[in-house]
Amino acid sequence: MLRLIPVIYFPIFKEILLNSVATRPQAYPHRLSVAPMLDWTDRHCRYFHRLLSRHALLYTEMVTTGALIHGDVARHLRYNVDEHPVALQLGGSDTADLAHCARLGEQWGYDEINLNCGCPSERVQRGSFGACLMAEPQLVADCVKAMVDAVGVPVTVKHRIGIDRTESYDFVRDFIGTVSQAGCQVFIVHARNAWLKGLSPKENREVPPLRYALVHQLKRDFPQLTIAINGGMNSNTQIAEQLQVVDSVMVGREAYHNPWLLSDWDALFYGAEPFEQTREAVEAQMVDYMAREMREHGTPWSHIARHMLGLRHGMPGARHWRQVWSDHRLKNLPAHDVMAHARGEHNAID
Repeated sequence: MLRLIPVIYFPIFKEILLNSVATRPQAYPHRLSVAPMLDWTDRHCRYFHRLLSRHALLYTEMVTTGALIHGDVARHLRYNVDEHPVALQLGGSDTADLAHCARLGEQWGYDEINLNCGCPSERVQRGSFGACLMAEPQLVADCVKAMVDAVGVPVTVKHRIGIDRTESYDFVRDFIGTVSQAGCQVFIVHARNAWLKGLSPKENREVPPLRYALVHQLKRDFPQLTIAINGGMNSNTQIAEQLQVVDSVMVGREAYHNPWLLSDWDALFYGAEPFEQTREAVEAQMVDYMAREMREHGTPWSHIARHMLGLRHGMPGARHWRQVWSDHRLKNLPAHDVMAHARGEHNAID
């Protein structure tokens, strides 16, 4: 049965979309993206999200330059060809290392290289990258210039609106002004400050207040640049409203915990046909993928299934379904058998 998209139910949402979102020409093609999230947006997660949206830009987890230079490049950069468009996010602050890793990303076929200037964790700070780089805009500009000179794909920057308790708009405005001169045309702005001391990464996503108005002002001050907004997005109505002001919206944890949100994106924001598959059909495709991964790479299905636990978010029976897919007692069963248990087609394991 054809799924009715939310525009049917929200007249103001329909008006917003018809006026601009689905039809407005735009040089940067990625109106929607799923944020890079450590330990979450691996290639299995991205494969799952691609089943729900053909057009949204997907990001890797942050990969440090050290991991690529000294580690297993294939392990960090391998992805499924179906994931395109897909961006590689790098963490680092050495110009030569970033240029080298950007070239690796381009050689592996990534559509965009992104520099992380937003992560506030102490581990990242010890490596002199992430949000602490915002205090050194010229260094960031030098890093961007090195990457832009090294590759032909877009080089973008993801950052915060400020660091610690500095709430001056001038700080983020001058950061973008400096970095854009190095050749970066796309800035993904998390609309919170990053507190480098006193807050955990989780608290840094919740305690500093969201200040969307600063991101909107950035778009007014830099109309020639692509400004994407990130932070606190949890509904398609909210996304549509933001797209009235900025060029792109990045969604993080809501996309992970409530992935069915993505299933309306292609129709609402890219003018594509409505998504017609059921949750059961998406689950079945993921199970086929699990079986293939086990056969070809020895990947346990549990490493993959964890990413789709939000598929039935808000639906009757969701709790039981999640419990089955999370049950360690079933880990030795084939994924297709686990799906049958989750759907109640087999008796539960005692």
